[in-house]
Amino acid sequence: MASAELASPALSDALVILGAAGLVIPVFTRFRITPVIGFILIGILVGPYGLGRLVFEHPWLNHITISDPDSLEIYAEFGIILLLFTIGLELSFNRLWEMRRLVFGLGALELLVIGTCAATFLSMMGQYWTGALALGFALAFSSTAIVLPISGTSSPVGRAALSMLLFEDIMIVPIIFVLGAIAPNADAEGWEGLLTTLWQGGLVIAAMMVLGRFALPRLFGQAARTKSPELFLAASMLVVIGSSLATAAVGLSPIVGALIAGLLIAETEYHGEVEAIMDPFKGLALGIFLITVGMSIDVATIWENLGTIIAAVVTILLFKALVTGILLRLMGARRSTAAETGILMASPSETTLIVLAAASSALLIQPGTAQFWQIVTAVGLTVTPLLALLGRVIARRVEPVPELPPEDEGEARVIIVGAGRVGLLVAQMLSAHKKPYVALDADPDLIESAKREGYRAVFGDAARGDAMTRLGIDHAVAVVLTMDEPVLVQRLVTKLRNEHPDLLIVCRARDVEHAAALYRAGASHAVPETLESSLQLSEAVLVDIGVAMGPVIASIHEKRDEFRAQIEEEGALDYKPKLRSSTADAAA
Repeated sequence: MASAELASPALSDALVILGAAGLVIPVFTRFRITPVIGFILIGILVGPYGLGRLVFEHPWLNHITISDPDSLEIYAEFGIILLLFTIGLELSFNRLWEMRRLVFGLGALELLVIGTCAATFLSMMGQYWTGALALGFALAFSSTAIVLPISGTSSPVGRAALSMLLFEDIMIVPIIFVLGAIAPNADAEGWEGLLTTLWQGGLVIAAMMVLGRFALPRLFGQAARTKSPELFLAASMLVVIGSSLATAAVGLSPIVGALIAGLLIAETEYHGEVEAIMDPFKGLALGIFLITVGMSIDVATIWENLGTIIAAVVTILLFKALVTGILLRLMGARRSTAAETGILMASPSETTLIVLAAASSALLIQPGTAQFWQIVTAVGLTVTPLLALLGRVIARRVEPVPELPPEDEGEARVIIVGAGRVGLLVAQMLSAHKKPYVALDADPDLIESAKREGYRAVFGDAARGDAMTRLGIDHAVAVVLTMDEPVLVQRLVTKLRNEHPDLLIVCRARDVEHAAALYRAGASHAVPETLESSLQLSEAVLVDIGVAMGPVIASIHEKRDEFRAQIEEEGALDYKPKLRSSTADAAA
């Protein structure tokens, strides 16, 4: 009985967190709003400054509020560690080397210029220079945990944001050491500690890179051979936690170790499986972090000091957006990219709270000053998703999407469903042969990007409403389905074939089994991407290692015939499907 009573607060907190995730994610996703806002609002509601204030008057509220907010901090920190780990998985050492100009050029400029200018301004406002320096660089940080899930890492905005955030994450520890060294009660040990951390950290990172190159492929290879998802998950957790603890043990930030672990695994063939198995944990842990941000917001205090807090938040946002945008333009970024990235990177960071705490403990700033800027930071974190929306709107205004010449509404054309990598390549080929087309996609960012690059693209959802009718499906030459969503593609094929029996429908299939299902649904042609890429890779390697072209082409014909027979059998077809797509095969 006693153990049940001891466990109840933890179970109650877990129920609140899991209930929040189950409520926030579906609702906000349904309305195409980032769940970030929802998690922060949940934190405000269930935290000590929300319903938690009423627990003593209404004890039943204890079951729907967080009883011990401090106990969540370790999970919030783990969420940020997992985020940096997955960022490392999406990168590689080659890509990071290619980004060195952005990371150590743009990233360094952004942090130094914003930090120095903010420190100068605060010093002019009466803050002593050491405290102004601490506050300036604390406010210069931007939120890795919120910005990157919004921007991604592949778009121009995402790459620019990633480069600046990576440099900021590298600089966390040096900045905290410097603050300790310039504290009123500090001595030479502060600078000695920084130098010690740097050389020890360098040795640890070098050891991780050497050991990781040899040990990680063997570790994950053994886990893969057991075919046990549990063992694969355990190996992934072992690597990320062990790397984080290794860098933390020598004074570096644990997120540096997590990032390096991700980069090392990205060089192995198991990075896709690791990314997939870790993604749910990252999402939940980040949700906990955002709830802790919401719990730190005292709405009553904000209301009492509303004017001052709004002025501070707006000043910080405008200043950081302006400086970041100007720096991006000087580095050659487009106006739209500079505007959107500058606004997105304008808010403070979760790291700001860490630096503020370090500055306060070093007696560089007063506790009241630290509390004020903590509130400003929490408000800034809350509005970051709104800044992302504002950035997209302003980016469209400063660099409008170019207008393409009007087309003949009655002209027969090809409709390409999906404006991603594959869809735009199909559009390029059609344009090269002067064949009219239009690309359709439900992602507004993809459509805008395609239009900026000169493609004819429109927004719409092929699976809903009359989007295909508006594009002239009744007199279309063909429909090309390029999405990497097997179930949706199959449904669209069935719908299109029922409504348009004579329409040419060409589909991107994931594999031979998916191609067979698409043929059964009514596709005219289904091209299995794994099959064709494998055959072309085989052709390239066989020819380059000295095998004559004739036997190579003959063997590819033979292999393709095997797959034709397999698709014919699995699809219950009364004809052999066409699978001719390689140039060598066509030439034959």
